[in-house]
Amino acid sequence: MIVDTLVVIPARGGSKGLPGKNIKRLGDKPLIWYSIETARQLTTDDHICVSTDSNDILIIAEKTGLKVPFLRPAHLAIDTAGSYEVLLHALDHYKKKGIVYNRIILLQPTSPFRKVSDLKNMIEIMDDGKEIEMVVSVGISHHNPYFSLFEENIEGYLVKSKKGNFATRQDCPTAYYYNGSAYLIKTEVLGQRSLANFEKIKKYVMEEKYCIDIDTPLDWLICEALLEKGVYRNAHN
Repeated sequence: MIVDTLVVIPARGGSKGLPGKNIKRLGDKPLIWYSIETARQLTTDDHICVSTDSNDILIIAEKTGLKVPFLRPAHLAIDTAGSYEVLLHALDHYKKKGIVYNRIILLQPTSPFRKVSDLKNMIEIMDDGKEIEMVVSVGISHHNPYFSLFEENIEGYLVKSKKGNFATRQDCPTAYYYNGSAYLIKTEVLGQRSLANFEKIKKYVMEEKYCIDIDTPLDWLICEALLEKGVYRNAHN
């Protein structure tokens, strides 16, 4: 059976920067619940896969009523295990059950705040371009390689990351960064090469307030403060 889209929420148990963050309560719910709630506005539970190596995360995720289909094997629970291997493992799990997906939506649980309309717009972008391999959510970078980003040369002196003669940052070409919130991926291409080697990638620019990726205690405090201020009151629209 060929099905259109699988939503994968990868949630590893180990976290060095912020231990236990995927099940830590942010506002009134565990962090991972935000992504599960978003996924449920896109598809049914049968097509939502929380991929985790942690029994604790499995228990918290299933408190939403969502069935976690498996525990990730040990070799995908280590620090060096990347999203590519995790996605292939999830696809293989469903393939063994006779279900083949055309696309994956990857939702990182560390990006709790999303607009469902943004994700639907990403799907429309892919639908409109047959050659597109991936649509990725991005933010507009305040640090520009033509202006404010520097590297050390072989003599140890700082030089601009990209050559250019621009008087202000606003004069520079716009620079984007992957905000980690959402990836829409064609599984056919994923089976051929890793995410880092995709070539036909389209961006989807998100508002800055939806670009927060929780990696450190400071990121967490920022999210708590913004929640208290009501910034994300209509985040799921």
